[in-house]
Amino acid sequence: MPKAQILAGTADTVARASQYLRAGQLVALPTETVYGLAGHALNKEAVTNIFRVKGRPLIDPLIVHIAHWEQLEALTSAQPEAARLLAKAFWPGPLTMILPKAESVPELVTAGNPTVALRMPAHPLARSILQASGLPLAAPSANPFGYISPTTAQHVADSLGERIAWIVDGGPCERGLESTIVDVSGEKPRLLRPGPIPPEAIASALGIDSIAVATKSEREDIPVEAPGMLTRHYSPRTDMTLIPCGQLPPPARGGQAAWLALSRASAQNAPRGYARYWLSETGNLDEAAAALFSLLRKLDSQGLDHLYVEEPAKTGVGLALADRLQRAASR
Repeated sequence: MPKAQILAGTADTVARASQYLRAGQLVALPTETVYGLAGHALNKEAVTNIFRVKGRPLIDPLIVHIAHWEQLEALTSAQPEAARLLAKAFWPGPLTMILPKAESVPELVTAGNPTVALRMPAHPLARSILQASGLPLAAPSANPFGYISPTTAQHVADSLGERIAWIVDGGPCERGLESTIVDVSGEKPRLLRPGPIPPEAIASALGIDSIAVATKSEREDIPVEAPGMLTRHYSPRTDMTLIPCGQLPPPARGGQAAWLALSRASAQNAPRGYARYWLSETGNLDEAAAALFSLLRKLDSQGLDHLYVEEPAKTGVGLALADRLQRAASR
């Protein structure tokens, strides 16, 4: 296959992308979180090709992206009040909900689970393509399975450019971390994957004091209910060690090592011998989240012997940042 063509985000591109998707082909497109590899969610051949192109295991379910609530009703067998409250508060946006699936949803999409993951993205190009195609789109991150998620069109071209034909360029992703995932299929909502929308905001929208958060041990003891729940994910090839917030890496011991800090001040305090980088000038966690995957990709291309990364406090979006870093560092 020729190198993927990067298409500018124009009205003509929206029309072309929609045509390709209706024909059962795959298109990489931007969302506010990361770039997704999109295919018609009810077309088994298209969904099979998503798994093949990514090298993704069939046990890992896909998120289905929709443009309006009526699509959710068609893809689910029940729509609990919790789903309506969360949709009103956060859709369109970086929230995925787990709901009981309708028979029309292929088991390949849900990895055999009786539930389906649904999201209504906010990125204008993603929304335009969803609306123009009229399709629900399965769209996991547009990268080889387990590697660092893409936040620019060039990231997609670098890693999947030989495997797909079209990439829609919507500029850098605003959020930079995958969506928050909340399971609303049972009696009580549960946070399965932290993301840009923090647990406190989810609880507030539901009118409850707090929301249950699935622990690491719980995730390992149950089937994979949603994307991003495997222990190792979002990982660079470079060996990576996390350093608690406010601490510094150990003295350099030869070789090429880099220190990726939350702020410029923390980066500059690293011991001699480190290449120094930072995710935000001031340590702003929203800025750090938006920059994380792009910087990890940059550092992973530099032939480093080791990468040390400052881990954020696990509050607000810091919970999602810490989650991605812990999975990226797992071996």
